[in-house]
Amino acid sequence: MNEAGSAEDCGCAPSPRELRTLKNPVSRRMAIGFGGLGVLGIGALALGLGPAAFAADYPSWDDVQNAKNNEAAKASEITRIEGLIAALQADVAAKQAEAQRLADEYVAAQIAYETAVDKANALQSQADAESARATATAQKLGRLAAQQYRNGGDDAALELFFSGSAASADDLLAKLGTMDRVVAANKGVYADAVSARNNAQNLSNLAQAARDERDRLQQEAQQKMVAAQDAAQAAQAALDAQTQNLGTLQAQLAALKDETAKTVADYEAGVEAARQAEIARQAALAEERRRAAEEAANNANNGGGGGGGGGGGGGQAGTGGWVRPASGYISSWFGARGSVCGANGCTSSGHRGIDFATGCWSPIYAAASGTVIFAAYTSDWGNYIKIDNGGGIVTGYAHIVNGGFNVGYGQWVNAGDVIAYVGATGLADGCHLHFEVYQWGTRIDPAPVLLDHGINVY
Repeated sequence: MNEAGSAEDCGCAPSPRELRTLKNPVSRRMAIGFGGLGVLGIGALALGLGPAAFAADYPSWDDVQNAKNNEAAKASEITRIEGLIAALQADVAAKQAEAQRLADEYVAAQIAYETAVDKANALQSQADAESARATATAQKLGRLAAQQYRNGGDDAALELFFSGSAASADDLLAKLGTMDRVVAANKGVYADAVSARNNAQNLSNLAQAARDERDRLQQEAQQKMVAAQDAAQAAQAALDAQTQNLGTLQAQLAALKDETAKTVADYEAGVEAARQAEIARQAALAEERRRAAEEAANNANNGGGGGGGGGGGGGQAGTGGWVRPASGYISSWFGARGSVCGANGCTSSGHRGIDFATGCWSPIYAAASGTVIFAAYTSDWGNYIKIDNGGGIVTGYAHIVNGGFNVGYGQWVNAGDVIAYVGATGLADGCHLHFEVYQWGTRIDPAPVLLDHGINVY
């Protein structure tokens, strides 16, 4: 599927050249994206990645032991630890709220940009139609004038001029306007041609203004996407810091306040035991999720999963390095549809993607190779991944299940890699993959793109 040429020809959507001028490259800082309220299984701080979270000088168990032996020092240490706990919790809450705000601003900016693209396209289409009408009407008037002059016995060479040899409708009308006898005999036709020419010019001016606004909004959407991703990383780093330190701080506080014979060493051992238990719990949960995803994928590929297989299995290879991004049938196509409402509100009536109806925890595959440029939570799309596949093409994957990210921001993925798992986060009424294809920043119908790459969606 190749729409880039037509977009540049009509001047109503960004051309590759325009996009290269407008595009602000996203930094490739390796970090793990923030998914909802800390749904990622790998912490950014644990990998030494991402921006710094709340910085603090945490007490050691030796500090706690020493303070416990001195009443004044104990009171001071209790106040200090209570302050650290409150600061950790406040830092997480503030950064998560900011990440949510910026993510939602990004979604709104993307929709505003695409609305501006539609407006520019519509205005240019109207301008082109009026321009064509002006040309056709002027040529009609030229033929009438030629006939009139021929019947009057005037210079036959004028017939070439009046039959449409002028360079443009504007040129022809300018010359016809000097022929009083022609205009007087064809007032209605002349007025119609002039009106069409003027309308075409006015609409062209409006279309250019709409393109300027479109370009501004595109830059704004790009900037807001980067800001949202940065905020998501900061929120995840804050959550990691809280996860790493909160349990120890709470145990240290309990040890300081404890008047029994239980020792600080007992509390320290309890923290370690709890840490080991959490590691085991996470491992068991990961195995349970793996089995659930495998079962869901098998069911979908065998005709189950969301009401039927249809169209082939997820990860099925097509041509040109593309694969089917999920199993299941298409439950909703690209285009106008009714709004979908959830706890966070309702979607717009437009549907700029296609939905693969399949089971919760079914694998989501990278449709084509590329770099992850967004991996975070938004109110509309839920847990969401965008992959820059090169050549102006970006693919998007929405409604990923909480805990279902398998890749992070900045990571390179190959076509067919499992990048996430199907869920119903954001504004969704059931488990499915909402799959998108962006072409030069605008979401286009993914179905023809997949079909062009030998992938069945029916």
